[in-house]
Amino acid sequence: MASVRVPPAPGPVAGDPAVSRRQRWLASGAVAAVAAAAGVLLYLSFPPRDGLWWLAVPAFAVLGLLLRDARPGRGFLAGFAFGLGFLVPLLVWVGALVQTPPWLALSAFESLFLGLTGAVMALVSRVPGRLGVLWPVWAAAVWVGGELLRGSVPFGGFPWGRVGFSQPESPLLPVAAIGGVPLLSFATVLAGLALTELLRRAVAGRVAGLPAPRPAGDGRAGALRAVAVPVVLLLLVGVAGPLAALVPPSPGPPARTVTVAAIQGNVPRLGLDFNAQRRAVLDNHARETENLAAEIAAGRQPQPDLVIWPENSSDIDPLRNPDAAARIDAAARAVRAPIMVGAVLVNPGRTTSNAALVWEAGTGVVDRQDKRRIQPFGEYMPWRSFFRLFSSYVDRAGYFVPGGGDGLVDLAGVPTAVAICWEIAFDDAFGDAVDAGAQLLAVPSNNATFGFSEMTYQQMAMSRVRAVEFDRPVVVATTSGVSGMITPQGAVTARTGQFVPGVLVDRIELRTTTTLSARLRSGPEWTLTVIGLLAAGAACVAVRRERGEAVGSAEPSDRRARAGKDEDG
Repeated sequence: MASVRVPPAPGPVAGDPAVSRRQRWLASGAVAAVAAAAGVLLYLSFPPRDGLWWLAVPAFAVLGLLLRDARPGRGFLAGFAFGLGFLVPLLVWVGALVQTPPWLALSAFESLFLGLTGAVMALVSRVPGRLGVLWPVWAAAVWVGGELLRGSVPFGGFPWGRVGFSQPESPLLPVAAIGGVPLLSFATVLAGLALTELLRRAVAGRVAGLPAPRPAGDGRAGALRAVAVPVVLLLLVGVAGPLAALVPPSPGPPARTVTVAAIQGNVPRLGLDFNAQRRAVLDNHARETENLAAEIAAGRQPQPDLVIWPENSSDIDPLRNPDAAARIDAAARAVRAPIMVGAVLVNPGRTTSNAALVWEAGTGVVDRQDKRRIQPFGEYMPWRSFFRLFSSYVDRAGYFVPGGGDGLVDLAGVPTAVAICWEIAFDDAFGDAVDAGAQLLAVPSNNATFGFSEMTYQQMAMSRVRAVEFDRPVVVATTSGVSGMITPQGAVTARTGQFVPGVLVDRIELRTTTTLSARLRSGPEWTLTVIGLLAAGAACVAVRRERGEAVGSAEPSDRRARAGKDEDG
């Protein structure tokens, strides 16, 4: 019997929708994977890995390769994946506070802002004509606008992880004195994106899937311009730090030198329940202060003019509890200097205030500044009844209310700016106080909640950038470390360890100067944001024009095809 040969089932062929869909999914997965890896590079550029600050540049170079000439949808995917690769490891300390699901949810939510930023960065690569070769400038300006948006909404924003905060060891650091954190972020991102342009021209056509660069003009002149522009941009970024260091701040009245002590009393246990023994925390800080007094009496330490305790050093309200007040007063009397005490104060009703109290022996509180930017989902819970549907941890959030004022207290006659814990991430925390005459910057903080995480080092990096931004010495005092003394140049002259008691005493030269950044305030940030938006607008016009021209050129062909059919008919 003759055999019947069954033809093989038809396989996928070119043009098959299933093949195209599979290829798109594979391409999207590759983009997401590479973008996430670039995000990890950016994370690695942050402290405590001070020597790896330069990794921020290749991180943005890789991201730029994915965004250049991409569609906004692909840009959103790349930006979102980049955000996950960056923020998930950067914010791992959040999990110590609220466990894993909220940490991952926060990272994913904040990554949406980076996704939107990536979409607009991809869009501005469509800026037409000769201005198109300045894509690194437009895209870096868009990134600054994205950081502005992320640091503003919702619930007051979440500015943790701005690129400029990764650069306290970078030669770009002096740029902060010119335009603050936004300009420092801009310069860092610009370096990476300028490198992107050079890489594209070096490897375009050799790497599968990498689009060839669009011409920057006609002939050889356009090609030279396309290479020269990123080279010039890299050179400008390279000299930006040294040139910024040559710009002197505006002089002010003569300032004096004072001796400052920072007390780290340590806590009885790590984690969220550290303050279950609130009296032990207060006693620890009072005891370390009294030990300092003994060292002073023995001549082993100089007499301080002022003493700074950290946030939550007295979670027992000393205005309501006589025992707590007596303990603080005894410490101030022993050390013979006023103490700035981080205290939790109970308000009428159910609310509380996170306050920095200036305490003088025998007098008590002589000045006070409440925390102005309280932390959502920690110090207070927005939409408490709604979020309770998802986690019972919402009931562990506090009922703190924000304070007013300009962040300035008088501490032993020294005008001192106070940024309590995470306030250091916000530009106005010190900006308002410096405008009001602050000569010393203080960062009282409680980092015990986050255990042996990188959070405290990230916060120290922010304090170092702020020192340069405002040309002021900074004193960081934490309950459990890391505390530190920082010069106006951003150098840490002394620091403590983690979860050990410690005392830092340093002679500090106060400053009354005014940096250009302090004078301009948010001006550079808004200027760069507007530049990015204008570039996005120009790109939208160009894309619309291209689509109109494509439709217009297709219409004659359609008419000819219809005419041919009529003739055949």
